[in-house]
Amino acid sequence: MDVLDDLLAGTRARGGVFNLTIMDPPWALDIRDEAALSLATLVRGSAWVRRDGTEPARMEQGDVAVFTGPAPYIVGDALATAPQLRIHPGGVCEPLPGAPTDYSARLGVRTYGGRVEGEAMVVSGTYQLAGDVSRRLLAALPSVLVVPAADVAGSVMDIVLSEIQRDEPGQQSVLDRWLDLALITTLRAWFARPESHAPGWYQAQSDPVAGLALRLIHENPAHPWSVTELAARVGVSRASLARRFTALVGEAPMTYLTGWRIALAADLLRGTRDTVETIARRVGYANAFALSVAFKRVRGTTPTAHRRATAAA
Repeated sequence: MDVLDDLLAGTRARGGVFNLTIMDPPWALDIRDEAALSLATLVRGSAWVRRDGTEPARMEQGDVAVFTGPAPYIVGDALATAPQLRIHPGGVCEPLPGAPTDYSARLGVRTYGGRVEGEAMVVSGTYQLAGDVSRRLLAALPSVLVVPAADVAGSVMDIVLSEIQRDEPGQQSVLDRWLDLALITTLRAWFARPESHAPGWYQAQSDPVAGLALRLIHENPAHPWSVTELAARVGVSRASLARRFTALVGEAPMTYLTGWRIALAADLLRGTRDTVETIARRVGYANAFALSVAFKRVRGTTPTAHRRATAAA
């Protein structure tokens, strides 16, 4: 188990919302799906991506864009083109007043536009994420990232057009798994690019010292790890491990371990009815009191208060 595997395990599409929109120039979509994580790809045509606070990004056919956070974004053929269609949560399409063309007509399953043969085809899909493990992944990503088609597994992206327009038993599950695979291949390609400024935990995975220590922590976070034991398992001195791990990951081994355990505990408090005592032992603490002390030190609240707050939300 590597770090990206662990983070992606909590980032799974369930009931993902998909839209295929077919348009002709000049065209633009105002996407307001309010999702924590969204993905868009151009099946046909080229476009500009605009989002407040970021520089416009160019997309060509087959490129994939990933958007983090619920802020709206615009995909259009030119920077000056005003949107004709707004996509709301749940894939609801609203024609915008004053737009020269209404692209809200339903052309097929999950498909909207003016005509089937339109020059531009945009596929968008959304994740609704909850949990601290997922947030650790989102924190490593920019507001907008675009990965060229050549860097993304082509066969993965080729699947979507035939699948999104079907209406067969189990189709939602097929699309959800496609969205997962598309996200994984896109993020892997993004982190490999120099301009991505990949987080320390990702870059460190290829290091024989820090990478192995990370894998040991993620494979068994409940183990009573110490720097001494980690160093022995990795085959270096305690000082060497601490120095190399901190330099590559950005925090000391025990600090990283604590943060990971607390993230796991926070998700278990949100998603299960297990007692605080049970959760404490699952993530590596001797008892509920030890978890409560660590949880409050890191989060400023107790596990019980965190559970109540997330349940209320």
